[in-house]
Amino acid sequence: MTLVPNQSDSKSPALAAYLLGTLDFELCLALQQRLVYEASGRNDGQITLLLCEHLPTITVGRHGSRLDIRFSPRTLASEGLNVRWVNRGGGAMVHAPGQLAVYPIVPLAWHGWNVGDYLERMQRGITAALAELGFQSQPHEGHWGLWGRTGQIVSLGVAVKSWVTYYGAYVNVSPARRLLSAANGDLSRKAAMSSLAIERQQPVKMTRVREGLVRHLSTAFDCTRYHLHTGHALLASPNLRNVTTARAS
Repeated sequence: MTLVPNQSDSKSPALAAYLLGTLDFELCLALQQRLVYEASGRNDGQITLLLCEHLPTITVGRHGSRLDIRFSPRTLASEGLNVRWVNRGGGAMVHAPGQLAVYPIVPLAWHGWNVGDYLERMQRGITAALAELGFQSQPHEGHWGLWGRTGQIVSLGVAVKSWVTYYGAYVNVSPARRLLSAANGDLSRKAAMSSLAIERQQPVKMTRVREGLVRHLSTAFDCTRYHLHTGHALLASPNLRNVTTARAS
């Protein structure tokens, strides 16, 4: 299914958003890397946005260490939490159903942005989407990410290859509360991790968060058109799945 919500100014860059449901972390990373390769050969400035949830996983970025993981090996095993070291920025992050992973594939050189410009735009778009839903959030000086009244609700960690971005942001909508304490947050290893559901003390609809993020990130990235897709054709590619099998073995 493909929806085209707005079609003004067909000559401007477009944002193509893919709603992928719950997706294995390794498979999603392989998809991102394939899209980065394709984006480096395009000349239209298109931005691809992947939106998904992951099964329980902890990733540790370039600024993290094993000390940031609070759970013991036994507890990690009992919770089904795999630990993976990755090449994005940021520290240790917990991923689980109920957290929305937001992965923009952006050709920075085409748009004339540096990494700081890109991070500022992404954070601005997420802030606006949350504000529309009634959530007040703010950054902390010297740290990318967003905090609410109860703790950190959005983590940012990106990577860049051939001046194309991947990885991105993680919005804690309603992951299991017990899993949020599995790793330290980004604020000097002291801030508690929280979620939109904890902030509001009632359920928050993932569909509303996704819809708002697509619109506001499209605006933040100066895209006057955006298209919504369910699934992605490359996920059925045997070559993509072979890469994930080799990486996991």
